[in-house]
Amino acid sequence: MNSQLLFSLKEVIVSYHKYEIFHNLDLNIHRKDFIALVGKNGVGKSTLMNVISGKHEIDNGEIWNIENISIRYFSQNFQFDNENQTIENEILSILENREEDFQIDIFCNFMNLDKNLILKNLSGGQKRRVGLIKTLINKSDIILLDEPTNHLDLDTIIWLENYLRRLDCAIICVSHDRQFLKNFTNKIFWIDRSKIKINQNGYSDFDHWSQLLLSQEERELQNRRQHVNIEVSWANKGVKARVKRNTRRLEQARELKENLEKDVSSYLQATKKIDFKLVKDETKNFRHVAEFHNSSFYYDGYQNYPLLKDFNLKINKKDRIGLLGSNGSGKSTFLKILLLEIQLKEGSLKIRKELEFSYFDQLRNDLKDNLPIKKILVPSGGDYLKANQKERHVCSYLKDFHFDPSKANDPVGSLSGGMKNRLLLSKVLANPKSGLILDEPTNDLDTDTLDLVESILSQYNGTLIIVSHNRDFLDKLVNKILYFKGNGEIIVFNGGYHDFLEKKEDLLLEQNYLTNKLDKQNFTKLKKPQQRKKLTFKLQFELDNLPDKIDNLKKDLQKLEEIISDPTLYDKNNELFLQTSQKIGLLQIELQDKEERWLELMEIEGVDELS
Repeated sequence: MNSQLLFSLKEVIVSYHKYEIFHNLDLNIHRKDFIALVGKNGVGKSTLMNVISGKHEIDNGEIWNIENISIRYFSQNFQFDNENQTIENEILSILENREEDFQIDIFCNFMNLDKNLILKNLSGGQKRRVGLIKTLINKSDIILLDEPTNHLDLDTIIWLENYLRRLDCAIICVSHDRQFLKNFTNKIFWIDRSKIKINQNGYSDFDHWSQLLLSQEERELQNRRQHVNIEVSWANKGVKARVKRNTRRLEQARELKENLEKDVSSYLQATKKIDFKLVKDETKNFRHVAEFHNSSFYYDGYQNYPLLKDFNLKINKKDRIGLLGSNGSGKSTFLKILLLEIQLKEGSLKIRKELEFSYFDQLRNDLKDNLPIKKILVPSGGDYLKANQKERHVCSYLKDFHFDPSKANDPVGSLSGGMKNRLLLSKVLANPKSGLILDEPTNDLDTDTLDLVESILSQYNGTLIIVSHNRDFLDKLVNKILYFKGNGEIIVFNGGYHDFLEKKEDLLLEQNYLTNKLDKQNFTKLKKPQQRKKLTFKLQFELDNLPDKIDNLKKDLQKLEEIISDPTLYDKNNELFLQTSQKIGLLQIELQDKEERWLELMEIEGVDELS
């Protein structure tokens, strides 16, 4: 049985600035449709979202929706009416059921926000998270999400995936994060050359499905070409009798040829791939280009909250390092230290003079809205730049990054967020130095640009350091992970993102034990000491059985947390919600006691090493 139909467009025509975006558009949205909205930048994704949300009027056609439909839109541009109030009060102002104000604590906890912070003091990323909470906290029929994962750390993204899957509504999501779309969508709306193509499977099927459609289109164009060639050949032989029938056939042959040329051009443009080859790096291949030794850093007045603590690391020239960790854990500070913008408080950092960094800044501080686009690439003026050690016309180079050359003199301020990122990437990648630092480079990029950037970076032969929450992007490019736990602790892991993810729990346990902090599970992996004190039979029995008891407590906690994670539980069963909350509190206390007891017995026994 099909889910409830919520919203429908029939034969809709939509224009933007006198340019027709959609013609005779038909689509239906049902409850529990979790839709990945995909397409190149500028094809109309935001316009479609605005039509559905009622912010953009249609030129013709029919719109239907259920009575009293509730549609909420998390867009790239949002504002707060009063930035002098707290996060809590801002969310309360739109909360439809005040009896569910407990959800504010739940959402702020998962979004790593202090609800008592004042809005005007928040960073841009924190404000986006508040906007996301406002979009999700009330019940909706349709939720529209435009790049919801920007400025979220990986743990929060994983929580968001799980949360969205449980909702009883329809979701339409635009995201550059392929893994995010694969993990929760069950339908695709692909905007391709003013048409929407629909797949009833999720985004995980997109590459295979889209390639099948393009291959089918290519075959149809070849068949049309054969037919047109026959008609044109006949026309070129001349028409003996200029009767109406023959004259009309001649006109039709010309029309067929013109239409075919337009469609072929459109197809080639849609399937165009840029072959961007970096010049081979011939510089000397030093073993180490940078070294941290017993390095520590904290901001003045915050000595108890270090961002780097007794950190040691050697960076090789060809290292491809991915930086992971929650917001505020020290990733951006680490980059500033490498860029010599701030100095260590303790320890040392040695950098070879041959190591220079090109830097992609997620804040885009190098872009000025009032400057022409081409001025960003050629600050000194003129029409040529040196890209990849070759002289290139600025318009030709802009085409490589999917810009319209005719708009090279338009102001930077006229570009969308994704286009600004593309422009800054084109500047950074024109002549990357021996080191390349990319801070969230994938935000707002379409898949074609992502593919281009991945292709360029895969050829790069220098030291690459990437901060990104895009799992697919990291997996393709990095071979070493720095995981920022917080409070100055950093785990160094040799391997890619998914390898790290599989071993993350073991690595956390190992480091926590070495710092005399018990965490997580896998207690049986502790190595038996060579010399140990003899425990009494009773204490040894207690020690041997504690890991299983702790493991069972964690399993019980997980089950209870799954129950209470239902955002509608309080409304459906208030008594169950209160009972579950109370049980969770008691189990957490019991778990903490048993973990402390385990550590106490291990210290008595004299364990001092890990296997």
